[in-house]
Amino acid sequence: MNPTDTSSSLHHLDRGEGRLAYGLAGHGPLVVTSPGMGDLRSTWRALSPLLVASGFRVADAELRGHGDSDAGFGSYGDPETASDLIALIEHLGGPAILVGNSLSAGAAAIVAAERPDLVAGLVLVGPFVRNPPMNPLLLGAFRLMMARPWARPVWRAYLPSLYAGRKPADFEAHRADIVAALRRPGHAAAFSKTTHVNHAPAEAALPAVVAPVLVVMGEMDPDFASKGAATEAGWIAEQFAGRDAARGGAAEVLMVPEAGHYPHAQRPELVTPAILDFAKRVGAAAASDAGTGAGTDA
Repeated sequence: MNPTDTSSSLHHLDRGEGRLAYGLAGHGPLVVTSPGMGDLRSTWRALSPLLVASGFRVADAELRGHGDSDAGFGSYGDPETASDLIALIEHLGGPAILVGNSLSAGAAAIVAAERPDLVAGLVLVGPFVRNPPMNPLLLGAFRLMMARPWARPVWRAYLPSLYAGRKPADFEAHRADIVAALRRPGHAAAFSKTTHVNHAPAEAALPAVVAPVLVVMGEMDPDFASKGAATEAGWIAEQFAGRDAARGGAAEVLMVPEAGHYPHAQRPELVTPAILDFAKRVGAAAASDAGTGAGTDA
C-alpha cells in the first residue's frame, strides 16, 4: 500500500490483463479520483479524507502499471484509463463524480462522453484534454529520457519542476513513494509506455460531455507555459460554453495561485473547498433528479 495513503482500504479490480488497484473509504454518493502519469492515488491525500467526512464514498483509483496496480497491461493511455474507470464505476455502482489530474482528466472526459449514465460531474485538475504544442525534437528527447534505464532517476529529478510555486510539506515523502513504486517489477517500463500517450481522443470527446464540469489549474503550471495555464483553462471552458443548463451548463474554472501541475496537493486550502462545494451541489442535483425521475425516458 502507498505509505501516504492511510485513510482507505486497498482493493483490486481484475481487468483481464492485470489488476487495477484502488483505495476505498466512506459511504454515500460515489466519487472516483484518478492521478496523473507517473503519480500515485495518494496524490489525493488532502482531498479524499474530507470528501469521506462530508458524506461521500471515495474510490482513489491507481493507474494501470502504477503504484499497487499490476504492470502486465499491453497498452496505456487516455482510452485505456477511461476503460478502467468505466469498469470501476460499474463495479462500485455509479453514477460517480470523476476527479482526474493530468492524463486522467482526459480519460475522465472520455468516460463522460461515452457513458453519461455513469458520470454525475467532472473535476478536471491540471487537465490534458488535447495534445499541447511541442517541438518534435523536444518531445522525442523527453520520451528518450523517460525510457529505461533512466526513467526512475530522471522522473525523480523532473518532478520538482512540475510543482512550480508552493510544494506540499510532505513533497519529499510523496516523491519517495513514487520512486519506490517505480522499482517494482515492470513498473518503470509501464511508466515509459505511458509517456507516449495521445490526448486526441480526449479532445474529440469534449463536445459530447453533458455532465457539470469544474476545471482547476495552477497559474504556474509548466506544462502549459507556451500559452499559459489561464489560456488553456479558458479554451477548455469554451468547449462547454454553449451548453444549456440541462447539458451541464458552462464549465466552472478555478485558477490557483502559486501552484503548478498539482494544485490539489500544492494549495489544498484553496482547491479542496472548491471541489467539496462542487461535489455537494452536483450530488444534490443528482439526488433531486433521481427523486423526480428527471433525465429518464417517459
